[in-house]
Amino acid sequence: MNVLVLNAGSSTLKFQLIRTDLEAMETDADRRLARGVVERIGGEAVLTLEPAGKAPTREAANLRDHAAAVDHILRWATSSGSGVDLTSLGHIEAAGHRVVHGGEDFRDSILVDDEILRRMEGTIDLAPLHNPHNLKGIRAVAEVLGPGVPQAAVFDTAFHGTLPEHAYLYAIPYPLYRRYKVRRYGFHGTSHRYVRWRYERLTGKPRSENRLVTLHLGNGCSACAIDGGRSVDTSMGFTPLEGLVMGTRSGDVDPAVLDFVAQKEGMSLPEVERLLNTQSGLLGISGLTHNMRELLEEAREHDDRRARLAMRLFAYRARKYVGAYLAVLGGADAVVFTGGIGENAPSIRADIVEGMEWLGLRLDPEANEEMVGGAEGPITTPDSTLAAWVVPTDEELLIARDTVRLVSRAPSGD
Repeated sequence: MNVLVLNAGSSTLKFQLIRTDLEAMETDADRRLARGVVERIGGEAVLTLEPAGKAPTREAANLRDHAAAVDHILRWATSSGSGVDLTSLGHIEAAGHRVVHGGEDFRDSILVDDEILRRMEGTIDLAPLHNPHNLKGIRAVAEVLGPGVPQAAVFDTAFHGTLPEHAYLYAIPYPLYRRYKVRRYGFHGTSHRYVRWRYERLTGKPRSENRLVTLHLGNGCSACAIDGGRSVDTSMGFTPLEGLVMGTRSGDVDPAVLDFVAQKEGMSLPEVERLLNTQSGLLGISGLTHNMRELLEEAREHDDRRARLAMRLFAYRARKYVGAYLAVLGGADAVVFTGGIGENAPSIRADIVEGMEWLGLRLDPEANEEMVGGAEGPITTPDSTLAAWVVPTDEELLIARDTVRLVSRAPSGD
């Protein structure tokens, strides 16, 4: 089955075309046909288009909305000169969508129909910056390919639907939860779920016996405690702002800071919240950039104090969460790194696990340095009783697989 996987933003559209079926999933024989991104939708858009095994190309096109962007992508993919193994729009058999927030209603991936779409609109209050645009992607596919092509919604929050009550509730008046569903939801669930599955596949250890702490470290960052395949705690909360230090997000902060800063700076509370989301984290501490690779270069080439401070704070906060989740789980089999930073920054991984020898985690410096650029495997010594692994994430593949299973009415295996 050829599946279009979409991640729709306000003026962007990331896509992949993946060929998979139930048999391919069993043998990891899924094929990625193409990928790309459309930016600046609503005017003169810029498209990056990359057929599998070929160099990406860039082009510009006037795209008024998401439907125009989807139409352009698919007509490119099915054109004779694209290099993509598709020849007509009729070969796109299904679409899978990343949807940021499923609230308490959606704890599994689901096929979309008019009733589901209506219920999904009810989650917009919980994710007003993301869910409206994710819904635009669903409507765009229906407009371009027609209502007969099945579409699946895969929710970032769904994997964390197994959090126990004592982990997802905040210690605020309980009626606020009952009235407005103010609670911890967690995000990056598709990534944590994929990494859990891939670790199991690589080690051959049964899901029921695994206890993992997974760290998704990119521009957005989150930690997850996984017990027997189930998420039992996670660092992001009601929104993706809570938890670890991130590229531009502050992570954990005393709530009283919001009112204090608002009064001192003459800002509204929404303006302070925007500051915590877009001007904080690595960018806020370093004053230079939110990009970890650039911070590493600044520290190496210029010994920039604030760049080093930002990275130290980043690693320290992650180490605290690892320790907390090891306590929650009563120990673990492995700490698993994923995401752009987790997969490609050996020195940051080393800083995070520094001093964990007493827990039985002994880093193998050579293996750690080699584990970059898509490599996967352990980065600890064979005698470690707590392992550390690097497992590159693949959320798009999991979305495609969920879509195929839903269309085929097959149970989930990932």
